[in-house]
Amino acid sequence: MRRQTPHVVALAVMAGLLAGCEPAPPPETVAAEPAARAVPAPADLPSVTTPSAASRDMAAFYARLQNQMLTQNLLRSDGGGPDTPFTDTMLARNFMQIALTTEYRDDSDFTVQQSSQSTLRRWEKPIRMQVNFSDTVPLAQRDQDRTSVSAFAARLSRLTNVTIRQTDQNPNFHVLFLDEDDRRGAAARLRAMVPNISEATVRGITTLPRDQLCLVASVFEQGKPAYAHAVVVIRAEHPNLIRTACIHEELAQGMGLANDSDAARPSIFNDSEEFALLTRHDELLLRMLYDPRLQTGMDPATAAPIVRQIARDLLAAGSS
Repeated sequence: MRRQTPHVVALAVMAGLLAGCEPAPPPETVAAEPAARAVPAPADLPSVTTPSAASRDMAAFYARLQNQMLTQNLLRSDGGGPDTPFTDTMLARNFMQIALTTEYRDDSDFTVQQSSQSTLRRWEKPIRMQVNFSDTVPLAQRDQDRTSVSAFAARLSRLTNVTIRQTDQNPNFHVLFLDEDDRRGAAARLRAMVPNISEATVRGITTLPRDQLCLVASVFEQGKPAYAHAVVVIRAEHPNLIRTACIHEELAQGMGLANDSDAARPSIFNDSEEFALLTRHDELLLRMLYDPRLQTGMDPATAAPIVRQIARDLLAAGSS
């Protein structure tokens, strides 16, 4: 199973699913309201339309895929344990591979991987996050996914000290749950939503092949390494665990952990798909990325000895 995490530099592309917590909880049960409280009229509720045949086919495909992965002991949600030990040396190595290496070259439509070293990239300003859905997404699923995104964003904020709030006012981090038809036709929407998004990234999203489950594209101003905008695209047809996995990985990668590494374990930043949800190892990577000893734009050679010291400090302190 393949994933994509493109990163865009102005008009160029730097193309770059899943915390030791349970899968997304179902919407909370709400106690019966007092009779005096007004009940929203049906016209006030979001509309739900019938998905197309293409979207229904995709939903059936991903349901089978999730079942197959679970039978292969993939998509673990335990965050790692005694069977997945790691040292500070391993943690530092994985950080360098995941945070300071890109998966795709500039101006790529992220169809051909071309790994190269990169400078350290992260957010230097508050994140204003907005969540949107295709009209075919059931209301209960929308509630569940909004709750999952909000809870995970709060966790990312605690780990990185970046302010993240949910808002519809001038958002700079968009999370889109799109069905097959809306994703294919999203070009104009993406251009309006994300300033300076490249045509290669737009093309990559609208032509996303079936074996690529979700992605994040991060955009920053020309010549500046701090992120200005990001958009996460998650297929609305995914079953619950894969959808939650996409929330975990793409939001975390949108913070600056853009690459994957086959050596990283226990980690969601590994194409093996062994883990579905953010692990303790991955929490440490996020803390390292936003450690004040590192600077946005720092090159790998300068960052490496600092990264090794941060990794030693975190494991010595027993951070979790």
